[in-house]
Amino acid sequence: MSFKSTAFATLTTLATTLPALAADITVDDAYARSAAVSAKTGAAFMMIHNHGNTDDRLIGVASPAADLVQLHTHKEGANGVMKMMHVEEGFALPADGMIKMQRGGQHVMFMGITQPFEQGAMIPLTLTFETAGEMEIEVPVDLERQPMHGHDHGQMSN
Repeated sequence: MSFKSTAFATLTTLATTLPALAADITVDDAYARSAAVSAKTGAAFMMIHNHGNTDDRLIGVASPAADLVQLHTHKEGANGVMKMMHVEEGFALPADGMIKMQRGGQHVMFMGITQPFEQGAMIPLTLTFETAGEMEIEVPVDLERQPMHGHDHGQMSN
C-alpha cells in the first residue's frame, strides 16, 4: 500500500472514531444509511453531547449529499400508526445532556440524494446550533448496521 493510501486510510479511521467538537458540543457514533443504493432518501443518526453548563438547540442541518436535508422525528398518530415529520424548531440540547438521534426517533433526513449512499463513503454534514453555531462533520455510510433492540433509543435524555 502506498504512503498516500495509508495516510488516507488512517485519516478516514480517525474521522469516524474521534468525536466532532464545537465549543462544549461533541458528536459521536454517527452513521448514515439509505434503504437501497438506488434510494432517493436516507437518514443519519448520531449522539450529540452538550458538555457545557448552558442549554443549546440543534436548529438546522445541511449537506450537499441531498436536495433537501431536515431534522425529523417519528410521532404516533391518532390511529396508532407512526408518522415521520419535519421538526422545524429543532431539538433541545440541554446543558450536560444529549440528543439521541436513532432509528425510529429523531434523525437527520436526506431527501433527493444526489449520489448513491455507498458503504464506507463519507457524507459531509453541517449541524447548526442556536448558540454554538455551525459544526461540520463527516458521517460514514454504514448500510450493514442493524438497530439495537432492547435498549432505550427514544428521544432526548439528560
